[in-house]
Amino acid sequence: MSLELRSREELVAFLLDLHRDFRERGHEWENNNLDDFLEALAAWVHDSPGAYRNVGEQIPPDGDWAFLARALHAATIYE
Repeated sequence: MSLELRSREELVAFLLDLHRDFRERGHEWENNNLDDFLEALAAWVHDSPGAYRNVGEQIPPDGDWAFLARALHAATIYE
């Protein structure tokens, strides 16, 4: 999955794809209800410097569109 988003429009498309994936496979997601999803999202954002280090990248200092997309995607599996 490419998370190289450079615009608001690309973020919107990513979110729509994520929503479609939830409708089709949400039962397979680790965090498949809003409560668990938001808890995982907060946890991943908190731990994101380590997640970036694990893939040899630096967390964007001011965030960016891809950061938000990566955080939302991570919340589908993050514990």
